[in-house]
Amino acid sequence: MSEALLRHWPEYLMEAALLGCFMISACVFGTLLEHPAAAARRRIRSALGRRALMGVAMGLTAIGLIYSPWGGQSGAHMNPATTLTFLVLGKVAAWDAFFYVAAHFGGAVAGVAISRGLLGQRLRHESVNHVVTVPGARGVRAAWFAELAIAFGMMLTVLVVVGGMLLAGAAYAALPMRVYCAKLDHCNDRRCIFRCEFDPLRSSASPLELSTHDP
Repeated sequence: MSEALLRHWPEYLMEAALLGCFMISACVFGTLLEHPAAAARRRIRSALGRRALMGVAMGLTAIGLIYSPWGGQSGAHMNPATTLTFLVLGKVAAWDAFFYVAAHFGGAVAGVAISRGLLGQRLRHESVNHVVTVPGARGVRAAWFAELAIAFGMMLTVLVVVGGMLLAGAAYAALPMRVYCAKLDHCNDRRCIFRCEFDPLRSSASPLELSTHDP
């Protein structure tokens, strides 16, 4: 534990900061789109339209954080489920997974606390409610299965896409399909603390393939 903490604490703090920023963005956009006094709420009458805009805003936020310098170093998991999935796949050491999950909880709490300080009563309003996702008219069971399907699809996409740039050439045909690293954005000059297989993959690829698929 102590060795992991001493060596990898920057990545733990980065994960906390990334999720904190994500939560601040969620709280700000949720307030701008759902608070009754907000201009967007008055102009966009359709609840579905506002949800679509919220989805776009959070998608762009995630992209920005994943490809930020911090995201490029920590891997930008920003979700305990992502870290635990990579733990099961053997790409994250146990203590790194523990501290990543702790960082996620701490970053989320800090992000909402900062948002409360910035937005005040507007964030607490029942129409915003700290951007908490609650079950709809179909009840808890339907919400649970919907979340299960969404989480499954999201994680499957992550696992298929990770390493896609290097697997696109002849290396893809020569090697079995598997997850090579727990980073969502590996192709950068930041250090990698995970059980990464990208270096062996790079060494097995030809110079032409690397020049074609590397950034």
